[in-house]
Amino acid sequence: MANKKPGVAFQDTPEQAAKLKEIIASHKDQKGALMPVLQQAQDVYGYLPIEVQTTIAEGLDIPLEEVYGVVTFYAQFSLYPKGQYKISVCLGTACYVKGSGDLYDRLQQILGIHGGECTPDGKFSLEACRCVGACGLAPVMMINEDVYGKIVPDDIKDILAKYA
Repeated sequence: MANKKPGVAFQDTPEQAAKLKEIIASHKDQKGALMPVLQQAQDVYGYLPIEVQTTIAEGLDIPLEEVYGVVTFYAQFSLYPKGQYKISVCLGTACYVKGSGDLYDRLQQILGIHGGECTPDGKFSLEACRCVGACGLAPVMMINEDVYGKIVPDDIKDILAKYA
C-alpha cells in the first residue's frame, strides 16, 4: 500500500501535525467522521500521503485499509503532492482526436514523471482531465489557470520555459 512514486518526499511541520491532531480530535466521536477529516487533512497538507492516512486511522481508531480505500475511491483526494504549476491535459474526445495523447506523452517524457506525479523539485505536476469546455481550441493544455490551445508536442518546451 506504500505510495512511493518519484517526487517530493513527505515533510511534516509541527504546525501541520498539531492541526491534524486537532482535526481528528474535533471529529473523533462523530459518525461519518472520516470524510470531513480527510477533506480537512488534505487542506492542511495539499495531499494525503500514507503517513497522514496512518495518523488518521490511528486517531479515529479505524483500519488503515478503510482510510486508504476511501482516499483512493474519491477523485477529490490525492495521494501525491501537486506542483507549484499544475499541468492538466484534456483527454476528452475532441482534444484526443486532435492529438492531446501525444501532448501528454511528451510532457511525461520532458518532465520525467507520469500522470499524477510531481517533479522532484515540486515545480510541476501532471494530470489528465476530461473536457475543459474549450473544444474549439483542441487540443488543450492548462497550467494552473492558463489555457493553451491548438498546440503540438513541439510547443511544449517553449510553454514550460515560461514557468521555469
